[in-house]
Amino acid sequence: MIFYFISILVVIADQLAKYLIRLYLPVGETKYVWGFLLTHYENAGMAFSLFQGYARLFAVAAVLFVMGVFYYRKKAGEKRFLMEAGLGFLVGGAVGNAIDRILFGRVTDFLVSSSGNGILNLADHAINIGIVLLFLDAAVGYVGRFKRK
Repeated sequence: MIFYFISILVVIADQLAKYLIRLYLPVGETKYVWGFLLTHYENAGMAFSLFQGYARLFAVAAVLFVMGVFYYRKKAGEKRFLMEAGLGFLVGGAVGNAIDRILFGRVTDFLVSSSGNGILNLADHAINIGIVLLFLDAAVGYVGRFKRK
């Protein structure tokens, strides 16, 4: 259940935030909002603006990824909380960016990284959170095997 809740919440939050950015912040403009530096950027490629012009191809990859996650969840035995939450964040992020790629041929980015190394969106952050949660799940599972012995 947590998988579906997180996935849907991420998609809704991501799409709402992108809608508001497209509505109120012109492309290339920068503004501080509630302590966050926002810059409206439209990315027709993938991470770090690589492979510009292939957004719809990456949308197909996202759909295949989501299908793979659903298949994995169906075949997986135990549904652990960290794994389900991590996969929920990954699927929500993939779907959020895929929607942009399918509808607009590009992804709306707006959250300027504090390190200065890029502009991301909520879906990108959800994917990062999902990866961290999956690593945590793997670490907990690894440590748990030693406790059982």
